[in-house]
Amino acid sequence: MDQPVIAGKEPIILNLKGGETYSYCTCGRSKDQPFCDGSHEGTSFEPLSFTPEYDGQVALCTCKLTKTPPYCDGAHLSIK
Repeated sequence: MDQPVIAGKEPIILNLKGGETYSYCTCGRSKDQPFCDGSHEGTSFEPLSFTPEYDGQVALCTCKLTKTPPYCDGAHLSIK
């Protein structure tokens, strides 16, 4: 299985709209982090669609190591 590219070493904090569907980049190659721009084409990765329940601020993972995608769980703290 392919490994994702580490796109960043800290989360991106964004205000998202509840009920709106977003496409999270899982491969790490997107130039539009943390969202998918289609750069996964030709890999084993697919974007992750998610819909927040409420409007609000969220921390989205850019290291791609989180166990709770698309949300940051602090996994970036283990990157040296």
